[in-house]
Amino acid sequence: MKLTFLIFTSWVFSSIKTLSVILSVALCTPVIADTISSEKQTFTVQSVAKGLNHPWSMQFLPSGDMLVTEREGGLVRVSPSGKITKIAGDIPNIAYTGQGGLLGLALAPDFESSGKIFVAYSEKGSFRKSGTSVISAILANNSVTDIKTVFRMDPKLGGGRHFGSRLLVQDNYLFISLGDRGQRDRSQDLTNHQGSVIRINLDGSTPKNNPFLKNDQAKPEIYSFGHRNIQGMTLANNNLTLWTHEHGPQGGDELNITQAGKNYGWPTITYGVNYGLGTKIGKGTHQEGMEQPVHYWVPSIAPSGMTSVKGKKFKNWQNNLLLGSLKFGLLVRLELDENRVVHEERMLDGKYGRIRDVIEGPNGDIYLLTDSANGEILLLRPINDD
Repeated sequence: MKLTFLIFTSWVFSSIKTLSVILSVALCTPVIADTISSEKQTFTVQSVAKGLNHPWSMQFLPSGDMLVTEREGGLVRVSPSGKITKIAGDIPNIAYTGQGGLLGLALAPDFESSGKIFVAYSEKGSFRKSGTSVISAILANNSVTDIKTVFRMDPKLGGGRHFGSRLLVQDNYLFISLGDRGQRDRSQDLTNHQGSVIRINLDGSTPKNNPFLKNDQAKPEIYSFGHRNIQGMTLANNNLTLWTHEHGPQGGDELNITQAGKNYGWPTITYGVNYGLGTKIGKGTHQEGMEQPVHYWVPSIAPSGMTSVKGKKFKNWQNNLLLGSLKFGLLVRLELDENRVVHEERMLDGKYGRIRDVIEGPNGDIYLLTDSANGEILLLRPINDD
């Protein structure tokens, strides 16, 4: 009996030692990166973090961590090693319905000293209605406090689609994209917010130079209108040009240079058609007084997220636009000649699933968010010849 016990004890300790070695090797094994060859740039793709609940938007913090919104979850901090930490603090009355939830994200220009962030989300209203709202909050010690509403879509409507909700800070302005909420004719009606780009000051007040400020028949926060559902916004040309892209119906996704007071046509003009029917929408593709897209997609790619490559790390992509595709799981690269698209390249081909957001990191690497119940942050690093 004593001999049996000694043999068993020896086997247990031997097994534990073997398991420890296996775990040690596993933990030391580097993350395997895929190598992708594209027209102008070879690069690697590797996973930084997994287990995000339908992540929607991300921003880098000065610490090197990333702040991420989860559409069906909450606000999380992700470390460079992939550790995910929930941010405490309740954003009020989130409507988790359809395409709604916790959505766009932006940092105040003075974030390093103020800790101020902006978050867009679908807010509950009465009678099962909802609309896009934006709050400011102070982020400190993995919690948000001092939550204030700086914008609220008017009116709230039923249904769970087309919230828009991309956020972008330029100087001391906050730009907010708003979808038509599935009621297309509202995009041509300046008395409501639907189907527009909003521009407000960082405290929520209306800038004195907004284009419709003196129009009694318009919401003063509106910067541009005639949009369907903007899902990407970025600045280019030394941050002087505001690029946006939006989902069309069946076909007709658009890329636009968005300017104050301009009408981008939806639903009066579009390159798309009615779902399933293929029938004409509105009056065709052109009308005087309405802007033409810089670029459009037929069939649709369902564009998402967008960044302008400003750094020198991806040297062959400098000043290009990069955007995701939900429909085909693409990373799309657009070459520009001033305000024209002169070439389009499609990469990744669905290998990593739906791409929800695209940003350029502080050191010039490119980061992607994949949209799923087990969403990932993907890191793209160039392989340069020199």
